Amino acid sequence: MPDNDNLTAAAALPPGLLDCPPEILDLTLDQLRTLTVVHAVGSAQRAAQALGREQSSVQKQLDILNRAATRLIGEALVVKQGRGKDFLFTLSGKEITDLAYTTLRPWTDVVHRARRRVGSTITVGTTEFTVEFLADIWPTLAEEFDRRAITLRVEHVRTRDLAAKLDAKDVDLVCGSLATRRGEPPVLDYDFTEWHREGVALLTNLSPRELPDRPVTMDTLPTLPLLAPTAGLLAGFLAQWYGPDYRGVLTVVADIDSLNYGLRLLDARLLHGCLLTTELVAHAALEGRLPGDSLRIIPLAGDFHPALEIVTGLFARRDERARYAPDHPLNLLWNTFRDHAPTAVAVPPELPR
Repeated sequence: MPDNDNLTAAAALPPGLLDCPPEILDLTLDQLRTLTVVHAVGSAQRAAQALGREQSSVQKQLDILNRAATRLIGEALVVKQGRGKDFLFTLSGKEITDLAYTTLRPWTDVVHRARRRVGSTITVGTTEFTVEFLADIWPTLAEEFDRRAITLRVEHVRTRDLAAKLDAKDVDLVCGSLATRRGEPPVLDYDFTEWHREGVALLTNLSPRELPDRPVTMDTLPTLPLLAPTAGLLAGFLAQWYGPDYRGVLTVVADIDSLNYGLRLLDARLLHGCLLTTELVAHAALEGRLPGDSLRIIPLAGDFHPALEIVTGLFARRDERARYAPDHPLNLLWNTFRDHAPTAVAVPPELPR
């Protein structure tokens, strides 16, 4: 006779939990990941390169998935189309791939949240410029992190993506920069500890006759040939000074996506004009640390309004640090940054983005 206790326990389980076909139970998360990667890149060869494994290993997993799908559904997930052609995903293959992705992402998110909560890992986002600040304070923490087996992950974050990365919880802290009113604290929805401040200036390859060595006024800047940033921190300066349609106000001779590209254009004299940059980057270029040692620095006059400067520091989600113990990695990093904030910052070897 059936065991009544077993029957009662089975009845309490969610519907269908005991009815999973063996073909589903035999699937692995690694196989599902391989399927999603193949769907994204098109071929076993490219998937193998992305996954860092042999092509034969990828093909073997696809064969296993196809056999299981054929027994379970009645059709394969992935079909070869001939040499040099991408795989064809059947309708079932597309549906299973979508399901695989939505299965894998929550697992990753839950693991990251759990590791963050228990303090076994922490992710810090930095720009190309601010990675140096993290490097400065890291020796203070390296031994403690190693002793406690805490994993430090570092992710490249552009200034324009700072808030989005924090809000999505892709990173725990961001070391980055933003524009703020001169002498005033930034108005933020995040916890913030300041590292340093600086102004902006122009770098130019124009001759002194074309652009004299005197501060450029707010009315003069629109008359100068300008290499204008397409987005980011310095684009924000121009938008606040001249409005969101600042390209229609300024004399833009080139749109640039990075300061480094603009510096190289001027240094090679492929274009003649000016580039708005940070004071530290401008001095780094003139000292030969960056492209542009043949350029001149032209300061901006004091009539730009609003009066802006760049503030750099550490950002965290509002009040999150208070939910953790003082020795949690989030607080250890935060307090170390705060305690080591310099009164003067050396010229950086990297560019802000």
